[in-house]
Amino acid sequence: MANKSMAKKRNGSRNSLIDAAAALRDEVDVLSFSEPVTHVYNPLQYAWRSHQTYLNLANDKGVRVVLLGMNPGPWGMAQTGVPFGEINAVRDWMGIDVPVDHPSPEHPKRPVQGFACEKSEVSGRRLWGLFQQKYPKSKDFFKNHFVTNYCPLVFMEESARNRTPDKLAASEREKLTEICDRHLSRLLEILKPQYAVGVGAYAENCLKRVIENGNVEISLSRILHPSPASPAANKDWSGTATKQLKSAGIW
Repeated sequence: MANKSMAKKRNGSRNSLIDAAAALRDEVDVLSFSEPVTHVYNPLQYAWRSHQTYLNLANDKGVRVVLLGMNPGPWGMAQTGVPFGEINAVRDWMGIDVPVDHPSPEHPKRPVQGFACEKSEVSGRRLWGLFQQKYPKSKDFFKNHFVTNYCPLVFMEESARNRTPDKLAASEREKLTEICDRHLSRLLEILKPQYAVGVGAYAENCLKRVIENGNVEISLSRILHPSPASPAANKDWSGTATKQLKSAGIW
């Protein structure tokens, strides 16, 4: 009995993260979205085993830095269940390689192949590549950092074009924001970071809103989003992000 109590105490923060993610998973799963959205993937459902394994990498004592992205990419978290989940980084650096199920309905142009997917998530390759360069061992990164997404859902149009959360209908966006704000607030409460970093402007604004509403003392900053759609990100994104993290006093 004593051993069970000690184990529960030792893994308290991780258990809380898992509980919070499970609540988020179930709350967003009952939402409905109108056209032009035709397909919605919830990796917290079909890739739950992988996501739960990722959450168990978090420092159980909390972290110094939380980095927040917008929502999953089709070849990253949509495949692996890990934020910005470039497959090589997740499998080879983090050591996560578990079976991934399929969303339903599944878009024929955006199949979920899990760790067998051969396409690369450029944003994830850049983000995790920078962290791998600074921390050759993932455990050293996770001692002080944690990466998450604001929204866990992937939205696609009939053409398979990605649709970001900020482009949803106002009423749908409001319901989603309420749920995701609540989860983000809970995550910050669990991890107790000193610094919060928005990966891009959208994520920064989400962090700002939640931090201000929660009246908590967290230093807020932003790094350039690593998306290849951004011309600035295609010019030494790693160098730019490193300078921004140093300027914020994080690195």
